Amino acid sequence: MSSDDAVGQHLIELDEPSGTFIDSFLVGNGTLGAALRGGVGSEVFDLNLDTLWSGGPDTAVVDPPDPETVVLLREAIAAGDHAEADRLARANLSDRWVQSYQPLARLTWAYGPVPERVTDYRRTLDLRRAVASVRYAAPDAAPAPRPGLDVFVSAPSAVLVATAVECGVSAPEEGLEGANSQHSTVGVEGAHPFDVRQDVRDGAAWTVVTGRVPVLVTPGPDEVVRYADDAPDADGTVPAGMGFALVACVEQTDDGARLIVAAESGFRGPAERPSADVGSLAAVAGARVEAARRRTTTDLRAEHELDHQSYYDRADLDLSASGDPAAAAAERYFHLGRYLLIAGSRPGTQPLNLQGIWNADPTPPWSCDWTTNVNLPMAYWPAEPTGLADLAEPLFGLVTDLADAGRRTARDFYGTRGSAVHHNTDLWQFTAPVAGEPKWSSWPSALPWLAAHLGDHLDFGAGPHPEADVAAALPVHRAAAEHTLDMLVPDGEGTLVVSPSSSPEHTFVVGGQEYAVDAGCAMDQELAAEVLGRYLALTERGAHAEPGRASDDDLAARARDALDRLRPVQVGPGGDLLEYMTERIPGEPGHRHLSHLYGLYPGTRITETRTPEHFEAARMALTLRLDQGSGYTGWSQAWILCLAARLRDPALAERSLAILIEDLSSASLLDLHPAEWLPEGWVFQIDGNLGGTAGMAELLVQGHDDAVSLLPTLPPSWSAGRARGLRCRGGHVVDVAWRDGRLTGATVTAGGHRVILDVTLGTSVGVRDASGAPVATLPVGPAPSGRMRLAWDTTVGERYTVIQGQA
Repeated sequence: MSSDDAVGQHLIELDEPSGTFIDSFLVGNGTLGAALRGGVGSEVFDLNLDTLWSGGPDTAVVDPPDPETVVLLREAIAAGDHAEADRLARANLSDRWVQSYQPLARLTWAYGPVPERVTDYRRTLDLRRAVASVRYAAPDAAPAPRPGLDVFVSAPSAVLVATAVECGVSAPEEGLEGANSQHSTVGVEGAHPFDVRQDVRDGAAWTVVTGRVPVLVTPGPDEVVRYADDAPDADGTVPAGMGFALVACVEQTDDGARLIVAAESGFRGPAERPSADVGSLAAVAGARVEAARRRTTTDLRAEHELDHQSYYDRADLDLSASGDPAAAAAERYFHLGRYLLIAGSRPGTQPLNLQGIWNADPTPPWSCDWTTNVNLPMAYWPAEPTGLADLAEPLFGLVTDLADAGRRTARDFYGTRGSAVHHNTDLWQFTAPVAGEPKWSSWPSALPWLAAHLGDHLDFGAGPHPEADVAAALPVHRAAAEHTLDMLVPDGEGTLVVSPSSSPEHTFVVGGQEYAVDAGCAMDQELAAEVLGRYLALTERGAHAEPGRASDDDLAARARDALDRLRPVQVGPGGDLLEYMTERIPGEPGHRHLSHLYGLYPGTRITETRTPEHFEAARMALTLRLDQGSGYTGWSQAWILCLAARLRDPALAERSLAILIEDLSSASLLDLHPAEWLPEGWVFQIDGNLGGTAGMAELLVQGHDDAVSLLPTLPPSWSAGRARGLRCRGGHVVDVAWRDGRLTGATVTAGGHRVILDVTLGTSVGVRDASGAPVATLPVGPAPSGRMRLAWDTTVGERYTVIQGQA
């Protein structure tokens, strides 16, 4: 493979500018994000900050319902009175909504003349360098180089840098009316009421934008956007409607004209009044710009690329040897997912919301919030398997905070101990059920799902300080376990079920009417079993993690007893895994959510070797959903890809990838969700991109079934290739190569003292240690159908080479 081919694997190239947000190229540093249109001579920057949200701490405070409501609700469910249960579920909702993630502003920089005729236009997103570029030819201009623009957002310097290339533009020495001033200042469109100040000093053109976001944004048909008219207190704070400041500077350098942008929000913490002292915020942002001005663009870019590649180069996928366009498209999609995770989530930032950190709408679809019933977890599915676990730290921090914030919600809405978190949350850590419909609001099981990410982090080998990771995971699992135990009720058959319970955003039909709230829905039963089991494991592993804390013995005893009595997820008469406690008529047979298959993925309970009946029942349930049209959103199709990987179904994986990339992606490969009320007809959601990347990792390496499984689900178009740096449970790191669909070699860097290798039946493999000496292996079982397993003892951290043929 030539060096040009290697570079091309990591590029997205398009031959025309973007006319819409969803076709933009995205750049970011976890905090400051920009969506770029790729204009000729003029670039549009839709800017965002990760902490810029409407509302304030008080918007997360709700009035509790009558405490008798949930008691009556459980009684109605037990009596099979679905109409009454629906009425009571509605009475057990709050009258509030989560707040919305807000755009910062739209800047337009005229970085060069606009030629009458343009040829050979290219806009490029270099995923490995994290640089977006525009180049074009202007044959009627003299001279006629290839002018354009390069843009990156630096995490080390906390600024956006855009450099005009070969445009012949210079910054004015004085005044804003110089010959080139139209190319040296920026235009501003505010998403919110704003003040702008522009001047020239120190040989640079400065633009300072300040304003405040809404104090309240509510979605739906009665949409409300309300701004405050109050003045900040003496300390500069307000109850809601934080301030923001954006500082942009255009100057001439040896490399050409460049734009530097920094921004600051008034967020001071989820329980703290935000700042609206926009002068102070502008001073902070301005200091970042001044610091960047003292450095050359070459230096800033080199530092930025080194920082980005310290994450990006941890893993790789090369399918070029397949020689198939479908494989090439999948490879690029895989790299884009990792790129977006790096650009959108860093230690110390906020977690990725529905659109990462990129949103241009003050009233975005679904509030551009953290949707916990699949979208937020999915955004972090690729973090562990592709070596980016530290980028999930913002999620871990949010989950830890929600475990505390949800205690009042558990007590007030369910009469339980522990903590309850529902399907939406926001910067202010809203945990109550939002106003709306029970089918999405009446789901208080978010914390167990979110806790699973801390458990997975430990399963994958955790970080450099595993004791600290245990200490962080234990209190979250304790809070989730306490609530879960108090939600369990007898089902009349000697087993325990979660009540009230719902299957996220879906309904069942009884007597021609649709209902959502029941007891013992499959996802809730799966989450209950998982969180109680992990809580028990953590209490054993982390006995000394919290010195001075009272013993967990009583709670652990309750958890063990509940696990023994927990009602299993049921298999229906047709052989499919049931979504509800008993067989129900689905409200939407092709529903986008696949909640009842949680135990197959992202959970690990269902495998062919441990639960063969449920493994086949899950396959049947997925088939039924697909036959009715499921997977019509990008994130839903990404979940299908992950399930196909676990089911070892290469044909379904190939189909899912094709739909995800060809039908449910924009021109710039951003994941799409139907939104017929928008002019584009679609809205970008980052979860599908990231879920797709996770699914592709699962196609190549899995570690959830007590073994390191190599090439379990190789799509037909991926006939040859190699992958590097994939991680799996047990802490093992795997490189793998194949040709003609068959393993040719692999390396395993051991994360524990034993490795069990799972490969295709009939594959002849040998193992050598780091010195090249043969390693004795033993056959072990059980293995999935068509597979075999070999085991050997290892030294932690040592690299073992797996070769085809005799050792």
